[in-house]
Amino acid sequence: MKKLLLLFLLFFKTGFYSQTIVNSLPLNLNFLGKTQILNAKDENTNDVYIFTWDNKNVNILKYNPSLFLSNQFTDSIKHETSRNLIGYSISNNKKTTLYWSSRDYRNILITIYNLDSKTSELLNFDFPQNHEYVISSFQQNNVFYILAKETNLDHLLLYKFEDGKYGVKMFDFSNFVFKNKKNAPISFDTFIRQNPLKQIDPDIYATIDLATNVSKMYTAQDHIILTFDTDFIKTQAFDLNIKTGDVKEKTFNLPANETPSRTTNSFYSDNKLFQIKATKDSFLFEIKDFETEKSVKSYSFSKKDSIPYKNSPFIMQIDNERPTQLKTTDKFLKNINGLSAGISVFQNNKNSFITFSGLGSYSDFYLSYNPYDKFGERVSYSLSKSVYFDAKLNEDMNFIKDNQTRPLAIENLFYFLNNDKNIKLYDALRLENCYILSYYDSFSKQFIMRKFNDGFMIEDNGNPIINKSVFSNPVNFGKINSN
Repeated sequence: MKKLLLLFLLFFKTGFYSQTIVNSLPLNLNFLGKTQILNAKDENTNDVYIFTWDNKNVNILKYNPSLFLSNQFTDSIKHETSRNLIGYSISNNKKTTLYWSSRDYRNILITIYNLDSKTSELLNFDFPQNHEYVISSFQQNNVFYILAKETNLDHLLLYKFEDGKYGVKMFDFSNFVFKNKKNAPISFDTFIRQNPLKQIDPDIYATIDLATNVSKMYTAQDHIILTFDTDFIKTQAFDLNIKTGDVKEKTFNLPANETPSRTTNSFYSDNKLFQIKATKDSFLFEIKDFETEKSVKSYSFSKKDSIPYKNSPFIMQIDNERPTQLKTTDKFLKNINGLSAGISVFQNNKNSFITFSGLGSYSDFYLSYNPYDKFGERVSYSLSKSVYFDAKLNEDMNFIKDNQTRPLAIENLFYFLNNDKNIKLYDALRLENCYILSYYDSFSKQFIMRKFNDGFMIEDNGNPIINKSVFSNPVNFGKINSN
């Protein structure tokens, strides 16, 4: 698989990345093997909350929109220590709620914290007996959601948690047609088992193993988008309305060409669907409006063409070996042919940064000899293979060539994480034009917040906390989760 920022880390070996410390606070966390950091943002006030916990306490830090510490609360925990912190919600009266899941996802402990009175309340939620598994969890508009599957039924359940209460909506798929690899009709229950959904976070790069998955889930304002690329002819998509529980099916035919292809996929971003199809002779790419299902832009290249909009070389990597460059479009198409195709899109400053990729595995063997066997033994093993290249679109969905691409804020953030071995726990918030990384430095025992911008900047050598007047204007935050 493609490692995040692989080329950046391999070929950009200077100590320059755009980052600055904005906050630092002494914090002693025990039991680091189980601790977590979770960032949260109040969508109504833009206040920022940081939750950290160990085997004894949970620490809640509240920052105003200018990132000044405005309140904090440390509360003891008992039953939560054997669980995972999976999400948060924030009520209209500014109470924060944390959700702690059991290991089997059958039960959730709900802790409501009042920072003003320094008190907490513990509630309990059990999933119904027919609950099979959780597909994903996410936050929208200060509300916490869990999308789950019931056993042997053709629907999904969306649980909504807020203000110490919960509600549930059912998304019914029983009236839609799903098919297996032999083009025979199957139930949604069987289909979703064979093609498990993978959630895509729009605020970080989607790695190749996620991008090449044929079943994806995206969250948008009051909507959940599901896309399935299972038959090499079309993308089957579903728009799930969180408010009403309605399910709307959409069908997007893949770009057509004369040569049959088993290398296809799609990616949803900013109300558009990006589709690719590759054969050993050609590469097709099309962008469609998700609402109208109509084509916005389409591109086609043959093996004899150069691809003028590439912003990186063609790259091939075998397992974890050093990647190599493929010099021509012909060689790229030969290597991606037969692999699982992938496309990922990352939005930044009205531009779309795209990675076109393929991922697969193949078998090889070596001969093992011993003194008693003159012929030797043939030992088989498998290798992973990935190929990819990057490109950039402007807001009009036209490719633009950028020969002097500066690193993005998210690239600077992960470059920093890759080089600082003292960081054991972290989470990040996306601002309008930068990221804030919240992490625990195990060496200094400090909780630190750093700001990362696009571009280059000399790393400060122990630079003290910057002037807070820089953050005098409130900013709009997004949300990403660390793995």
